[in-house]
Amino acid sequence: MKLKMMYSFLNADIGLIEKELEATVQAEHPLLRQAGVELLQAGGKRLRPVFVLLAGKFGEYDINRIKHVAVALELIHMASLVHDDVIDNAELRRGRQTIKAKYDNKIAMYTGDFLFARALALMTKLENPVAHKILSHTMVELCIGEIEQIKDKYNFNQDLRTYLRRIKRKTALLIAVSCQLGAIGANASEDIQKKLYLFGYYVGMSFQITDDILDFTATEEQLGKPAGSDLLQGNITLPVLLALKNLEIRESISAITKDSTESDIRPIIDMIKTSSSIEKSFELSNLYLNKAFKILEELPNNKTKTALNNIAKFIGKRKF
Repeated sequence: MKLKMMYSFLNADIGLIEKELEATVQAEHPLLRQAGVELLQAGGKRLRPVFVLLAGKFGEYDINRIKHVAVALELIHMASLVHDDVIDNAELRRGRQTIKAKYDNKIAMYTGDFLFARALALMTKLENPVAHKILSHTMVELCIGEIEQIKDKYNFNQDLRTYLRRIKRKTALLIAVSCQLGAIGANASEDIQKKLYLFGYYVGMSFQITDDILDFTATEEQLGKPAGSDLLQGNITLPVLLALKNLEIRESISAITKDSTESDIRPIIDMIKTSSSIEKSFELSNLYLNKAFKILEELPNNKTKTALNNIAKFIGKRKF
């Protein structure tokens, strides 16, 4: 089953979110407006707005209220990707030129800042101080995650705890908060809010680990960027961490520097792919997924719960 079919009962509301996103990126300055529109046209799974809406179904669902949360979370995600591409000096994302590649670093950074500002403005329409506090904390953690990743580039002596903390900040937290704020925006009970936060956290951890695996196992066409991009940029992901335990592979990985080329790392990618690190990475991803499924068991039975279950399964089994 395709991902969008899993929540097809939300199609009308997802369409509304897309229109709201288009309206929100309309900046007065033509260059900012063009960059924002291009980001939307690049597509994406829109997972965070979907999680906001699905979580809202466990409370007093009102699309005209909850849409502000859904759009804000997607804008924050988009902004973080723009900043990511500057940090990683990335030329491609989803098969298209990045904003920094098409324009320059300054335009990309200001585009990201503009999207962050739009997101904060939208969240003020949800008159809930707790929601605002949660979102501000999330944005701080997101920034810390980015700084930590920069600090640890080409550091091949990291441990698993460092990696897990980093992907929590960079990915899992925003998905967890999408679920939590969706529930808050719909006035769901605190118990439901907490359970949905945990579900989102576990799914988010699995999502990022799977992403890190696909950076080695998927094709350039599927990824929309060269395979092994993370390793080339010095980002130490789970498959690399596990492969470093093999002394032969460790020697090759440790020789990678900022001056290494795609051809330099191609044999290393092959070594990692044929090692046990890919399988072990999937095992940890599945561990987080199973925790997400256990949390779902504690939620009321309805079609929304079924949709969340199917999305979690999709995340664990996706190939790109």
